[in-house]
Amino acid sequence: MKNDSLFERAQRVIPGGVNSPVRAFRAVGGTPRFFERAAGAYLWDADGRRYIDYVGSWGPMVLGHTHPAVVSAVQAAAARALSYGAPTAEETLLAERLCELVPSLERVRLVSSGTEATMTAIRLARGYTSRKLIVKFEGCYHGHADALLVKAGSGALTFGHPSSAGVPEETAAHTVVLNYNDAAQVRELFSRQGKEIAGVIVEPVAGNMNLVLPAAGFLEVVREECTRHGAVLILDEVMTGFRVALGGAQARYGIRPDLTTLGKVIGGGLPLGALGGRRDIMEKLAPLGPVYQAGTLSGNPIAVAAGLATLQLVVQPRLLERIAATTAALVEGLAAEAGKRGVAFSSQSIGSMFGLYFRDAPPRSFAEVMQCDRERFNRFFHAMLEQGIYLAPSAYEAGFVSAAHGDAEIDATLAAARKAFGALT
Repeated sequence: MKNDSLFERAQRVIPGGVNSPVRAFRAVGGTPRFFERAAGAYLWDADGRRYIDYVGSWGPMVLGHTHPAVVSAVQAAAARALSYGAPTAEETLLAERLCELVPSLERVRLVSSGTEATMTAIRLARGYTSRKLIVKFEGCYHGHADALLVKAGSGALTFGHPSSAGVPEETAAHTVVLNYNDAAQVRELFSRQGKEIAGVIVEPVAGNMNLVLPAAGFLEVVREECTRHGAVLILDEVMTGFRVALGGAQARYGIRPDLTTLGKVIGGGLPLGALGGRRDIMEKLAPLGPVYQAGTLSGNPIAVAAGLATLQLVVQPRLLERIAATTAALVEGLAAEAGKRGVAFSSQSIGSMFGLYFRDAPPRSFAEVMQCDRERFNRFFHAMLEQGIYLAPSAYEAGFVSAAHGDAEIDATLAAARKAFGALT
């Protein structure tokens, strides 16, 4: 089997055989699939097997894989140059489009990844306020910068190590971790230490401890406390941007942050991130201000071309609404199939993101996420994989649906789930 031999070969030269931990299948067991091509809603692995994809490269592929318009834009850009390390008109076009679609963005800085965007946002919040403390929430993952790998989600949660070795205690000491959706805890912390808090960073919809929706009033309280005490509110929309609404989760929930981080969809599948927000804060960035940030490949022309082409299609009338309806049909169908077989299972979606949980109701906090039956998820994952359905190889990751998923893909997925749930009883 090529997947097996490729994984064995990779482990000789790459730590764990993968270049991002959750890809290793260690959370679910077995051999990771090595993919050779993708189109629309489908992936093909090294053994020639086809899968309906619900990972979507962990979020970017909102249009589906290898969309012709995006591929054409990338090819045209690559024919002109692979990189300039100098300004291009297209960078400005992308920044203008982001400001147009996300009204809280008054200025934008393009970077190369979501991690780079959140890392810069933290530095900028501290530089703007001249304070040290950063507040985050347990189970939320904001990339692998030192200050943010404290009780993190995503791969860190999957492997049972919410914090990372190599992060100095003195660095972690400047990060305060609260419970997601606990508004009272937010108020209490600000009442005690409000003058010390540089900023709060939060996933407006958590997607890195599986999908957890914000409780009513939670985001509003965070916004109020940041405003009252002069702290910077950072909404990490790397995952939710152009997934839960055209203007992001902030548009859906009516929350205006001071800074926003973006990634995934805005790069159309290529490495691209962005940081944006209030003009007075953003102009603290070099070369205008004292907060330094730089990147050789920031605003890379190929990634920018993919992003522009993707956003041009994302804004088409009712496209996101159509994908959201497909996503809702998926999760409702899965819940119905589980219910017929008496399996403790729940599911939910928002926009084109969804969560699957082996518990009676969707979780509202990190503690409730931990109550999910991980062993049952692992069995379900492999049963679905054997039937050609590719889900995230972790019980703690949100799933994604694209514009390329239609009735045929949903029907095939539910047919596979019928057998998978049956095997769990």
